[in-house]
Amino acid sequence: MSKKDQESIKSTRKMIVTLLKQHGPMDAVTLASKLSLTGMAVRQHLYELQNQQVVEFEEEARPMGRPAKMWKLTSEANAWFPNGYLQLSVSLLKSIRASFGEEGVEKILDDLHQIQKQQYHASMSDATVLQDKLQELTMLRMKEGYFAEVQEQDDGGFLLIQKHCPILEVADACRGFCRTEMELLQYVLGDNVGIERVEYLLSGGGRCTYRITGRKQAIIG
Repeated sequence: MSKKDQESIKSTRKMIVTLLKQHGPMDAVTLASKLSLTGMAVRQHLYELQNQQVVEFEEEARPMGRPAKMWKLTSEANAWFPNGYLQLSVSLLKSIRASFGEEGVEKILDDLHQIQKQQYHASMSDATVLQDKLQELTMLRMKEGYFAEVQEQDDGGFLLIQKHCPILEVADACRGFCRTEMELLQYVLGDNVGIERVEYLLSGGGRCTYRITGRKQAIIG
């Protein structure tokens, strides 16, 4: 097989994994339609990704015919996405904890939190309406590898959905990262906005999701 063919296969499998990350479980026919490929071609890629333990499937009953295979990502798929230098970060975190204890870890987290607050505030300073703030926030999170999106709800609230966490292993080693993330969201969206985490990767969820409630004309003070 030529190098060009190998690159083409790698690119197609990356697109399949990315689509499953973005949209959740899908069958081969749906994936094929999004990639302009045949169902058979997509199935071949899916079975190879299954052999690599990157994807798995669950059968879903259909009104007619056999159940459909709904393909989804496994935890191994995280390696296909930005990881924020996880191994180095985890090692540094362990070294800081060993040398300076939890107080040292908290000091590092606080310093990082203050820097992130300044960066986010500068990037979102022109947005005053809550919906605009969420759109700006989503763009920032996407750049950082979170695969974020905002969905407006029927009750006027919003869901901020993060389908990938580029620092998942670090967050697992130190849950303080998740706490400061909640504080960051509250800071950039405003004190008069309610924020509730309703899905959590580290609790076995497939993504991190936040329910955002508040006035659409909310302004950061």
